[in-house]
Amino acid sequence: MGKLTLPRRVSVLGSTGSVGVSTLDLLDKAGAEVEVSALTAGKNVERLVEQALRWRPKLAVIEDETKYDELRARLAGSGVEAAAGSGAVADAAAGDAQWVMSAIVGFAGLAPTMSAAKAGAVIGLANKESLVCAGPSLLRTAKFAGGAVIPVDSEHSAIFQVLDPMNAQHVSRLILTASGGPFRGWTMEQMAHATPEQAVAHPKWDMGVKISIDSATMMNKGLEFIEAYHLFPVGVERLRIIVHPQSVVHSMVEYRDGSTLAQLGPSDMRVPIASALAWPARMDTPCTPLDLAAIGQLTFRAPDEQRFPATRVAREAVIAGGAAPATMNAANEIAVAAFLDGQIAFTHIVQSVEDVLSRAMLAAPACLDDVITIDAEARVRARELMERVN
Repeated sequence: MGKLTLPRRVSVLGSTGSVGVSTLDLLDKAGAEVEVSALTAGKNVERLVEQALRWRPKLAVIEDETKYDELRARLAGSGVEAAAGSGAVADAAAGDAQWVMSAIVGFAGLAPTMSAAKAGAVIGLANKESLVCAGPSLLRTAKFAGGAVIPVDSEHSAIFQVLDPMNAQHVSRLILTASGGPFRGWTMEQMAHATPEQAVAHPKWDMGVKISIDSATMMNKGLEFIEAYHLFPVGVERLRIIVHPQSVVHSMVEYRDGSTLAQLGPSDMRVPIASALAWPARMDTPCTPLDLAAIGQLTFRAPDEQRFPATRVAREAVIAGGAAPATMNAANEIAVAAFLDGQIAFTHIVQSVEDVLSRAMLAAPACLDDVITIDAEARVRARELMERVN
């Protein structure tokens, strides 16, 4: 395996989740000459300790403060400093790493990602919510500090790789592909009785529980639509979503002369992670290359927004602007948790998000504190809605 062109100091935020694990696996198998500065996790002490003893970072942080004593005891004598709490996670993100993987799931990833941006790090961004809730602020902060935000979601990574900045004005459309999730062939009646176990069983990607539920509702594609709006400012009218069940074509850029450029790759997050990690160069990965002859055919179809209204809701939220995207994200997180707890049916997830959005009256955020306030108030409204449902 080839090695990275330059040694780097790397931190992984959310190291025990699927993207974090894939990042460390990629570094391990590629023989990358890196120094890991910090690893952070939410609750998984067992895996965090295992990673910390393998990579020997300066700092290992567990967000759940009740797990601090266990983490400290198990790392005693290792030379790895233990810390706990959301503040410690943000401090880890603001450390001396040159490259930071932002892979914390949900709104909890926003503050640490912003800390990394303020520190001038190159951020491999896998946390959708940072851009959805505070896209302009995050991108502006990173640029001002001399850093960069490199998308790691496979769809945005694809566009990042094939979009020619010198010809951005000649783009006709940016096309985000969607697998359609595990329920793409289900009726509304069938989905109304879907279980959490069925919803997390993605046919192509190995993801965490929350992201898998978002894929099943197609809210993940709605979030990615808003991300693309901020990352690649071509306007809402030039963004499109298309369902592609094989998950081979990860996104496309269509130019005004009729040319469409696509990025293809296996359904393996280590590919876009490698692209972000080695940018602007390339690195070897242990991923199996595509065998298009074995795949045989690639199919595409328009999304069904009657059965999967999340993409429409997200499009309307970004057009509305202001507090709407952050409100949508907060309401979705609460609704997904309610579904997993058996409080609401699968088909009520996006319905609940729409209901919360219809009652939102908050002004546009001017700073991170405003975003936090919007998020908190949206969660209160969403929880009140869940209580009424029950």
